[in-house]
Amino acid sequence: MQEYKNHQLKIYNSLSGEKEVFKPVHAGNVGMYVCGPTVYSNVHLGNVRTFMSFDMIFRYLLHLEYKVRYVRNITDVGHIVDDVDDGEDKIAKKARLEQLEPMEIVQRYTVDFHDVLKQFNFLPPSIEPTATGHIIEQIEIVRQIIEKGFGYEKNGSVYFDVVKFNINNHYGKLSGRNIDDMLSNTRDTDGQSDKKNAQDFALWKKAEPEHIMRWPSPWGIGFPGWHLECTAMSTKYLGETFDIHGGGMDLKFPHHECEIAQNEACTGHSPVNYWMHANMLTLNGKKMSKSTGNNILPDEIYNGGSPFLSKSFSPNVARFFMMQAHYRSILDFTNDGIVAAEKGFNRLMEGLEILKTLQSSATSTLDFATWKKNCYDAMDDDFNTPILIANLFEGIKFVNLINDGKETVTASDLKILSEALTTFTFDVIGIKDEKASADSVGKLEGVVEMLIGMRNEARANKNFAMSDQIRDQLLDLGIQLKDGKEGTTFSI
Repeated sequence: MQEYKNHQLKIYNSLSGEKEVFKPVHAGNVGMYVCGPTVYSNVHLGNVRTFMSFDMIFRYLLHLEYKVRYVRNITDVGHIVDDVDDGEDKIAKKARLEQLEPMEIVQRYTVDFHDVLKQFNFLPPSIEPTATGHIIEQIEIVRQIIEKGFGYEKNGSVYFDVVKFNINNHYGKLSGRNIDDMLSNTRDTDGQSDKKNAQDFALWKKAEPEHIMRWPSPWGIGFPGWHLECTAMSTKYLGETFDIHGGGMDLKFPHHECEIAQNEACTGHSPVNYWMHANMLTLNGKKMSKSTGNNILPDEIYNGGSPFLSKSFSPNVARFFMMQAHYRSILDFTNDGIVAAEKGFNRLMEGLEILKTLQSSATSTLDFATWKKNCYDAMDDDFNTPILIANLFEGIKFVNLINDGKETVTASDLKILSEALTTFTFDVIGIKDEKASADSVGKLEGVVEMLIGMRNEARANKNFAMSDQIRDQLLDLGIQLKDGKEGTTFSI
């Protein structure tokens, strides 16, 4: 079944500033690219919120039975400090400070990124390409831009000619900026003398002798500009024109604006049909910042230790808290807010447990079909999770009324209620079913204890070959047996 055919999904397009009916390039298929992390430090909570928004969008598209190719990159080179064309690459800078190879920095913080997202129950993307893995593709795009007359080389670096591009195109259309205003408001700075215009941006930068990350190119030894990697990887895996490009609101300018320019310079047409931007996360009404101390790391939420929180909270509660705000709205993270979210989360989980015990009747006294439609209408309206959650609590209200004998439900309507509540809670919003996980762990422990018993019996019968076989096969599965005075225990 192709569920998407029953829905008119509308997406807010940052390019048009309006909600538009979603029509994929290829019917039944969705190509979505989201700008991933620059892996030079631990992922912060604001990043998590952005990626969580697109994880939710990915989940709902899958639920509608689209075939989705979700590409989220890893920026492991080329991101200049302060997002300008001068300075030192953030990864190279961190490597120099810690006296490590840049790829050691990349590996450390890529692992941290994946570990954090796993805690919050993210689905992995379809493809997770790296910038360093696509240097050849980036060099080819630079070559094409020069060939089309929009790029120029100076002293081993290559720049994009924004003014020339803007003659027949609109540089600034995504962020709503005017090129003349940008040029008049830009003051000259050191290191821009190689540029024809102050707004020109680097496609390829010459690597000075002290620069650690470097590659050969037709213009000399250097490294790619930050904006180039996303153009290279998105078009390689999704084509010259694809459906959705997402990222944080802070990437609209210059990053996404430059991506559009690079693509249009190469192909002559717009690369993306729907630009989507997730809004920022603040802490107690102020911007999160490591330098000011107004900051919480993701693991401080569930491990405790943050002075901003009265207690620790599960990743599930934190995810539920974030889903209570629309992805395009600023969300303020406060202790009172997450405490309230925990109470709501517990009420939802308790209701889902009661749901399992409900008995059907001959008649239904509530309109379950309309309630289910309201859930879908919320998500079809630009992924409105706050309205969806309000409808989920309405569903829990139905559960409690039926449980108290004040309302009745037929078997078919009970199925509608049960499937919608569990699907939207666990599959779409992305809450992890902790009860199911605990049940699975309990079953695993029971199986291991049974095998330990069989092994003990084999040892008692001096069948040491069988005893060793059970131990070794469990070890191959990641389960280690430990024999002691008080018997055999195991660890995973």
